Amino acid sequence: MVARIKTVAFQGIEVVGIDVQVQTANGLPAFTIVGLADKAVGESRERVRAALHAMGLALPNKRITVNLSPADLAKEGSHYDLPIALGLLVAMGLIEQDDIDPFVALGELALDGSVLSVTGVLPAAVFAVASGGGLICPAAHQREALWSDNQRILAVSSLLALLNHFKGAQTLAYARRGAGDGLDADPDRARAALDMREVKGQETAKRVLEVAAAGGHHLLMVGPPGSGKSMLAARLPGLLPKLTAPEVLEVSMVLSVAGEIRDGQLSNSRPFREPHHSATMASLVGGGNRIRPGEISLAHLGVLFLDELPEFNRAALEALRQPLETGQVSIARANAHLTYPARVQLVGAMNPCRCGHLADPLRACTRAPKCGETYQNRLSGPLLDRFDLHVDVPAVRPRDLTLPPAAEGSAEIRRRVEAARQIQADRLRQHGAAANIRCNADMDGDLLMAVAEPDAPAKTLLMQAAERFALSARAYHRVIRVARTLADLDAATGIGRIHIAEALSYRKLERQTPTRELRVVG
Repeated sequence: MVARIKTVAFQGIEVVGIDVQVQTANGLPAFTIVGLADKAVGESRERVRAALHAMGLALPNKRITVNLSPADLAKEGSHYDLPIALGLLVAMGLIEQDDIDPFVALGELALDGSVLSVTGVLPAAVFAVASGGGLICPAAHQREALWSDNQRILAVSSLLALLNHFKGAQTLAYARRGAGDGLDADPDRARAALDMREVKGQETAKRVLEVAAAGGHHLLMVGPPGSGKSMLAARLPGLLPKLTAPEVLEVSMVLSVAGEIRDGQLSNSRPFREPHHSATMASLVGGGNRIRPGEISLAHLGVLFLDELPEFNRAALEALRQPLETGQVSIARANAHLTYPARVQLVGAMNPCRCGHLADPLRACTRAPKCGETYQNRLSGPLLDRFDLHVDVPAVRPRDLTLPPAAEGSAEIRRRVEAARQIQADRLRQHGAAANIRCNADMDGDLLMAVAEPDAPAKTLLMQAAERFALSARAYHRVIRVARTLADLDAATGIGRIHIAEALSYRKLERQTPTRELRVVG
């Protein structure tokens, strides 16, 4: 007899259906798992054996073969334990095949037969809905699975309870959403203490942060230690609009595959990730021996903050260039090719030099200004080109620290950001933009030129600046995107000279190496 149980494998956040086939046949007793299974799947034999023993059952004294089909697709993870055990129970005649056919099952088994947590329950639940079936998952993931709107979810705590359910000895109710299973309705709750009112001085940096939030632009802040770069970056998520329902699902699918959803609670707040500068390439972009999403994917539709930017491994930083342009990470291996979403808002922070006091003649080291050039040259030109906004964050003056809190906080700024984002959404909808183009920073090509054509005086200024600062084609278009965002904040239909001038003022690193003088009249 061959029993069949449905489960899943993960290719990035994409889900592939797996047919677990269990056969018991005459021959020397053996338990074999085939179908490109990794070590964790191979060890399922012992966990399943122990779980059945804890229930008072023994494996059949036969040759047991488990095939994970399709056999040419690599399988990894401990979530195959539960479907393999269910297949054996069907093969042993303890569960009817017809009873288990409608379900997709996944879960890890403990030695006492309890069903433990695994990763990827939310994508698996969505896959089960799409295939018209139910889901059997660990009880710990009930709330997470409910976000798929699957009406047939069996969240089980033990293999014995599931067996008794199918035998009719007890009844497990399908999971239903309770009063506490809603979205985290207040996206600012976790960052209630992170308000822009607490930032003293730094008016230019606050303005740039608002522009970055309104257009989804990448931002690089340069300033001495203690000037507030990290403080400003941590407050950027509080300026961004709430995630929409489809965006919540996008973000949560990545977090589920990475095992980062806690207590099944999803949130409509934007992710904020700040890896240490010792992070490896695999931790930033994804990969590793067991491929998992990197920080850039875990920050999908949120903020990736890289403090001490030049201290990061150069190869790891260069690996970010392609995902920042395409909005996704493609990880190629000999036996797998995975894609994770990676549409993030990158915020970098750096000191002007290693000691951090390049602009202070009383505190700068003896190697200034050469040390500043050497330090900043750790960042490649192509990477710097990815930043729409470069801004100085000077040291805060002592008298600014005694000022009362600012009258305008994160909530007031966010209202302006949301208004600008709504203008962008309406405009993109009118032009039939693709679904992955959600703000000004995403626009390119003909669409950018159609919606962000500067007027004649603005275009003249832009051409002069492009020649003087030797702007690359990418930097040229990024100036136009930022100018379009500035016009949206002003609720202006077209891009004027003032918008281009302000956008150019936020290209600090190019202004440091002029080719010839630029004079702006009027």
